[in-house]
Amino acid sequence: MRAAPSGPCVMAEAARKLDLLDLAPAFTQADVDALNARFAGVDTHTMLRTLFAEGLLGRTAIVSSFGTESAVLLALVAEVAPETPVIFIDTLKMFPETLAYRETLLTRLGMPNGSVVAPDETVLAAKDEAGLRWSYDPDGCCAIRKVEPMARAKQGLDSWISGRKAFQSQTRQSIPRFELDEGRLKVNPLGDWVKADLDAYFAEHDLPRHPLEAEGYLSIGCQPCTSKVKPGEDPRAGRWRGWDKVECGIHVPLSDADQPSF
Repeated sequence: MRAAPSGPCVMAEAARKLDLLDLAPAFTQADVDALNARFAGVDTHTMLRTLFAEGLLGRTAIVSSFGTESAVLLALVAEVAPETPVIFIDTLKMFPETLAYRETLLTRLGMPNGSVVAPDETVLAAKDEAGLRWSYDPDGCCAIRKVEPMARAKQGLDSWISGRKAFQSQTRQSIPRFELDEGRLKVNPLGDWVKADLDAYFAEHDLPRHPLEAEGYLSIGCQPCTSKVKPGEDPRAGRWRGWDKVECGIHVPLSDADQPSF
């Protein structure tokens, strides 16, 4: 049994090769608070370059929906660590345009380590044989098509990188750059970016847009549960329209208690 880690230096230890019997979490809330304090006010590109150069993320991956804003995060990481794995949860209910866009972006950005995780076929057969669970139980549908595959995808990771941004909806306000996720580090490099920042980055780097964005789809998930956004609505208003639902379960709405303690 290894000695108990202490201090911020434990962050760098996440990159070590773990003993199979070492079940302690790679990160603690103290590590998360230290990272939020260290990178407060640091620009996103510098932060990402430092995180990868110093090995602070350990075994990490980007989790991308390949939605309307996904290209920015992928391009930022590709500049400093293009070999970073890119995980896509294919719910088997995605727009065909999203599947094509995934191929376009990975090729364009030179990111060779893309992977796809799909729902468990046995679970689908038992709980959504007709493929219509989304129409009467969207939470249950997300649980078997997104949350469970995501749990499998995170196995073996010390950290993962998310594209969440505070401006996307009221439930995503005050997103910290670093969060604790069941012993893993969750990184939100674009948490404080606004729409103008994203648009400027798209233009500066000539990044391809999701083909459905021009049609009014500003936040794109599964085809049955995604609709066009009306003028004046927040970008995620088209997700699960008509339901009291704002997240799929991979992310949870932030509350005051979720904020960094430093």
